[in-house]
Amino acid sequence: MGSEARRATIYLDADLHAALRMKSAIQDKSISELVNDAVRGMLREDADDLAAFDARANEPFVAFEDMVKWLKDDGKL
Repeated sequence: MGSEARRATIYLDADLHAALRMKSAIQDKSISELVNDAVRGMLREDADDLAAFDARANEPFVAFEDMVKWLKDDGKL
């Protein structure tokens, strides 16, 4: 863990905690390391999603109803 680590209390379902303890032992990592890795991964995915939204910000809006109509007209539905 980094020198800037902060203590937090979290509550896990019993079966999730048991699985996390087993994974911790198998990977020779602390539960804190596993949780930190999981949270970083989740936040990275969020950042990727936001970047994708930004990249498409200037695309024209297409209403759902119009898309369905176009798909029907093209014989795709």
